[in-house]
Amino acid sequence: MDLSDTKKAIESIIFISDQPVTVDKLTLAFPDIDRSQIRKCLKELVSDWEELNRGFFLAEIAGGFQFRTDPKHSEDISNYNKKIKKFRLSRAALEVIAIIAYKQPVTRVEIESIRGVDSSGVINVLLERRVIEIKGRKEVIGKPFLYGTTTEFMEIFGLKSLNDLPTLKELDEISQNLEPSITPIAEE
Repeated sequence: MDLSDTKKAIESIIFISDQPVTVDKLTLAFPDIDRSQIRKCLKELVSDWEELNRGFFLAEIAGGFQFRTDPKHSEDISNYNKKIKKFRLSRAALEVIAIIAYKQPVTRVEIESIRGVDSSGVINVLLERRVIEIKGRKEVIGKPFLYGTTTEFMEIFGLKSLNDLPTLKELDEISQNLEPSITPIAEE
């Protein structure tokens, strides 16, 4: 199979996949093709789709590659397909997910000591939505659960890895630029 055909095959696999496709999975699918060639095909595909400037694009998300719709069309997509429910998080849920993302693995007690309020309900909602998961137990009295983020978290927030989370300095700059009239979206 020449490189052009390989690129098309990789594109097809990513297109039909319901989750990000990793280089490891592609290496298994194409055992006769060198890993560096697969990476080259992926880089070219990302660039090709970027140049097309279409309603969707190919992005590196959550350790793999996935087609994503352009966020500026999300309302149009929701209007077309009423079954698609917008993913909204309350201010409390955003606080908890931020603490977990930056401090993971972290216990409920550690989250609550930072927030100053009970967070068990919010944690349960985030677990149900598969944004966080139990990563194990902390080796202390009571052996509380340790929470961490999931691949779904990285997909929802468009992150390649946790290294893409904004730094505290970046967060401070963002919050200084926000208008005080902005109100948080309440959880449904």
